[in-house]
This record gives sequence, structure tokens and C-alpha cells, in this order.
Amino acid sequence: MAELTTRARVTVAAAVTVLLAAVAVGYIRFAKDEAAAVEAAPPGSVTLDPGPRLLVVSDRHAATVSRDDPSGTRQVSGVECVRVYAAAGTGVCIQPDTAWSYQLVVLDRELRPTRSFAVPGLPNRARVSTSGRMVAWTTFVGGDSYSSGGFSTRTGILDTRDGTLVTTLEEFAVTREGKAYRNADVNFWGVTFTADDNAFYATMSTGGKRYLVSGDFAARTVRTVAENVECPSLSPDGKRIAFKQAVGGDPQRGWRLSVLDLATLAVTNLAEPNSVDDQAAWLDDGTVAYTLRGPDGTPSIWSVPADGTGKPTLLLDQAESPAALG
Repeated sequence: MAELTTRARVTVAAAVTVLLAAVAVGYIRFAKDEAAAVEAAPPGSVTLDPGPRLLVVSDRHAATVSRDDPSGTRQVSGVECVRVYAAAGTGVCIQPDTAWSYQLVVLDRELRPTRSFAVPGLPNRARVSTSGRMVAWTTFVGGDSYSSGGFSTRTGILDTRDGTLVTTLEEFAVTREGKAYRNADVNFWGVTFTADDNAFYATMSTGGKRYLVSGDFAARTVRTVAENVECPSLSPDGKRIAFKQAVGGDPQRGWRLSVLDLATLAVTNLAEPNSVDDQAAWLDDGTVAYTLRGPDGTPSIWSVPADGTGKPTLLLDQAESPAALG
């Protein structure tokens, strides 16, 4: 999701191709075994009702676990998801539709689908606004003419109240550094919503740079705020952005989990020493959660204080895509 060198683009494109094949083979191979291996909780026991719980992806299914005892029993639903998120009783799940395609599903409090539609490419990010009204997603796609590496991203937003659907933010008018801007290589990912359900933040890539942008959904506009900010996540108090920052401005060196103060644009590096390739989720005003992957690709969810102090804490093994339900 960042501008890469030609060699790196080729490497990543090849990796994405391999991943696509692996996903297809894995889905066909394990679909029946997975249904038998995951013991779904009784209908109605897994809900999105606000409370001291985390919503996660566990064994490729939406699941909930206690915030106070994350190592305790996981309530695993029968809803298959690659990415999940939820707020105010509304959930979003990106799940396999066929062996080669995915769909986005909007869920109600009891994880029942209320709307679904196909999304292109490989799932990458998903978000719901605090009120539960707005839903956003990002996928990896191929075939864009400006993408010499063979892939780019596609980011969309759905207003669940009136049904307005924007399938790509690339339709929005861009103001870069105070001036109207237009370029075929403009690419977006990682939406996070403000409290008013209209304004949002996201990452925009163009001309070899990555920007934090502030967007207006109704006006169909975005404007740049700061550079080298990827996968933003707005804090509950609306004053800070957790994000991944390319080390030395070079994503090939990895990403440092950081927090941006929106009033001063001051950046605080957090205590997580590992490269974090994720859109962090705020657990509360002082803590963020994120996914790390082991050498074999197994995910785990960690948390760390948002002020740069303390140290990382393991929350859940073999889980990813965290969202605090309350």
C-alpha cells in the first residue's frame, strides 16, 4: 500500500499472486474441514451489543472475547470472515464468496446479514463509524494502468442509513498542500471515521508520497493533512491518529506504530519494536491494539499504551482484526 521500488513492486506482485492462489486452494481444501473444526457458539450467543468485549477473527470466523479476560473462552460464531469490525451494534465482514472472490456483508447485532455485495480483490481493511452508520473497506486489486507492480488498492464507503455507496474514493476531488490536484496514480486505503459520520481520514498515495487526508463524504472531497501516515485510526476523543509510519520514509525498512496529535501534528512513536503492518484499533483513549504475524504467518493480537510508555502486551493468540465493542 505504499510506493515501492520497481524490484520491490515485482516482488510484492509475485507474493500477491501466490497469496491469491493459496487463498483459493486453501478455501477449497479446507472449507469442509473448517466447518467441522470450528464449534460455533449457540445462535444468538455471539452478538455485537456494546460491552467490555473484543470482536476478532478467530479460525476465519467472527468471534468475541472478554476484554477483562482475553485469554478466556472465545465465543466463535458461524459467520466466516477474513476481516471484521463493529460499532454500535453494526458489523462489517469481508468473507469468501467463491474460491476466487469476496463479498462485503453488513451485519446486525446478532450477526445476521442486512446487505451484501461483491468487492474486488483481496480483503485488507474494514471499519465502521462510531454510530454504526458508515462502513468502509479496502482491498488489494490488480489491473490499474498506473500500477507497474501489478496491484493497487480500492477503497469504498457505504452509508447504511440511506444506502449511498461509493465504490472507490478515487472519484473524490483532491486538494494537495492547498492546491487542486489530479493524477491517475491517486490511490487510497485505511478509512477511519469521525463522530459526525460525514468526515473521515484515510491514506492517499500519489507521486511517490503517502499522505494522511481528511475527507468529506457528502462533498466528495479530500485534502492532505500530513505526510508519511498510513492506515490511520482515530482515537475515541477525536484528537489523535494511531498509524503506521514507514521507517525513514522507506516502507522496505518496515513500519513503526505511532500516534499523531491532530492539533500540533506532533508524532509519538509507540513502544512496539516490531514492524506493524496493520490498521490499529483503539481499545480506549489510552490503548491501541494491532495484529502481528509470526514467521509462519500465524496472527496474534497485541496492545500497547498510546503515549509511548510501557511495553506491548499479548492479548490473543491465533486471532486478528480486533475491534472494541465497548
